[in-house]
Amino acid sequence: MPHTRNRNPSPIPEVTWDTGLKEMNETWKGAIACLGVAVFFVMTIGIIYWQVVDQPNKNWILKGSFSGLIWERRTQTLVIQTLTEDKTFAEIDVENVGNTDIEVPFVRNMCWLNKTEFCYTWDSVAEVRISLDSSEEDSDTECYSVTWTPIHCHVDLKDCFSMVNISWYGGASVHAPHWPINDANISMQPFTVSDLRDNPSGFGSVLERYFLGSSGVSVLVAPNIPLHVGMESRQQFCLQTPPSMERMPLQYTVCVGHNIRAVHQESMQQLSTARRELPNMDVLRLPFWKLLANVDSGAKLERELRTFSNRLKRHHLGEGVISLDEHSTALLANMDHSYLNSKKRTSKRQTRDLPFVKLLNISITLSPYLSVDSQQFQTSIQEGIEDYWLSLPTGPQGRPVPLLTQWKGKYSVKLNITNPEATNWFLDKVDSLHSHLGMEYVILEGGEGNPFEEQALRPPLAWIGDEYIRLLADLAERIGENTIVTSGTRYLTYCFVLTYIVCRLDWSLFVLKGIIPSLLHHSLLGYNFFIPDAVGGSLSAELVADDELFVRWLGIAAFLPVISFQTPPWVFEKEWVLNLTRFYIAKHHDFVIPLILKYTEEWQDTGNPIYRPLWWLSPNDLITFTIDDEFLIGNEVLVAPVTEKGALQRDIYLPESDFQWQDTNNAQVFDGGTFLEKYPVGLGDVAVFVQRRS
Repeated sequence: MPHTRNRNPSPIPEVTWDTGLKEMNETWKGAIACLGVAVFFVMTIGIIYWQVVDQPNKNWILKGSFSGLIWERRTQTLVIQTLTEDKTFAEIDVENVGNTDIEVPFVRNMCWLNKTEFCYTWDSVAEVRISLDSSEEDSDTECYSVTWTPIHCHVDLKDCFSMVNISWYGGASVHAPHWPINDANISMQPFTVSDLRDNPSGFGSVLERYFLGSSGVSVLVAPNIPLHVGMESRQQFCLQTPPSMERMPLQYTVCVGHNIRAVHQESMQQLSTARRELPNMDVLRLPFWKLLANVDSGAKLERELRTFSNRLKRHHLGEGVISLDEHSTALLANMDHSYLNSKKRTSKRQTRDLPFVKLLNISITLSPYLSVDSQQFQTSIQEGIEDYWLSLPTGPQGRPVPLLTQWKGKYSVKLNITNPEATNWFLDKVDSLHSHLGMEYVILEGGEGNPFEEQALRPPLAWIGDEYIRLLADLAERIGENTIVTSGTRYLTYCFVLTYIVCRLDWSLFVLKGIIPSLLHHSLLGYNFFIPDAVGGSLSAELVADDELFVRWLGIAAFLPVISFQTPPWVFEKEWVLNLTRFYIAKHHDFVIPLILKYTEEWQDTGNPIYRPLWWLSPNDLITFTIDDEFLIGNEVLVAPVTEKGALQRDIYLPESDFQWQDTNNAQVFDGGTFLEKYPVGLGDVAVFVQRRS
């Protein structure tokens, strides 16, 4: 039988192959596991490195024909730049994405199939949708429509636009007007018109949801959303919608163009699509003289009117409109009859006419307020017509309880303009006054403010924001073309707007130096036809005592749409002051009014302002963006008043143009782009330059 060979003759103990293979497998398994962990670790580090270090800081999310939208992840900003990245139009600090200390990664377009739309959602915060309007390939402007929608009702939606290296204009008039608005410092608050006499830190009489930047950018905020606005001086201005159960979105459109003038012209077309309506242009013809009469009866007021009218004639100041405040209007109206009985409201009052008053050009002042101490209010309660006034439905059996507010120091109620019977009563009141007094104009004040919001009450939907001002403007239109209002929003153009300033009488930005910034602000927003505050101010019974301040103020007012006085020139007892007053009244009539009428047609067709900043002629000239003490009337007249006390000279910049400028006082001719240093301007003069083509 065969035998087997000894396979391991050595003295070393025999180890089977199975045991060795098992031990070898255990070793390699450990090595492979370690290698796998190492590879996973390296891959993780690589991914983190790609996300944090190697990933680009910014990525293009939308591109137009000449501009594009960039997301910068480290700063959490949206940036609109030219495609060549040589110009930045706007930087928008996105504060809607949650904790700004946590870096937001690369964002991915969820609307990737649509090249003109960007969509993204930040978990538990908000979602954004941005659309690029590039319908016209040869258009000079491109617009980005931005809509932020909160995921839940506790989200603050807030976007901030950088002011660094960009001069911004527009928004709302304020207590101390700035041109541009970069120096303004305003806490975050509802973007609604308020009475600056009661709320000097709020927003004033003319307000639009429109901002314009010197880089060639504009911002138009949707009209029907609750909006808060705040400004940090020279840093940024912010748009915010407060948290609400309705989860209201933050909606705005950013348009960019090749320069500031081009983008403004395009924005004006979006703000007002219908043809712009003209107010009654007869308002321009005559100066307004505010009568200060501290009397307590209609008979005494008649005597004051007769005396004032005779003084105007004696000093050869021509015709004028004598303006009566609300108290004087009430005295003349002799309001001792109840208008509030709905069965009698169309009957005329049996009161005597005032034949002398009817011979005068007068304006009366009315408001939608009624004192709770008045007989009319008591009658309304007795007649059960409480719904004539803004009310709260908290009375017995759901009857409305009139909402108390304050107006000129008295507890009052405010007219409910949504009630047709209440508006008919008010219109009948105006008709009766017209038959009684024969007034030339009606000044309708008191639209500012929201009694519900002022008392931290949730307003009905009909009274959110500035809706009352819009409805009051509609009421003014029903009264007639001779109605003047004291506040405007939503592009109100069919009424003249009467503006006020604060009570101080000095040379500061709050008063004299604020006139030109206020003028440019009004005109830029489309309010070319307004009555500036009276020479010397009209919110104080104090008359101007400084004849230099009066004359310099008068020199500016002569080039505005309407000249208005409170301080009559004869109080100075100086013939040269009276002579200058006559001169500037004639200058306004013969020189300024024809200019306004000439450019009115252009404004109707294009929306171009009648009163223009210097950058209108030189939209790429950086110098012009911050000049706040000169203005243009159309393209052909430049006005440079003196606003410094005691100054008989000033620096003047003539913007670049394809024509020369000629001084109307001495006929000197200068090229555009010239800086005139310490240019002489006498006490009775205003530096005025007109276009002169070579």
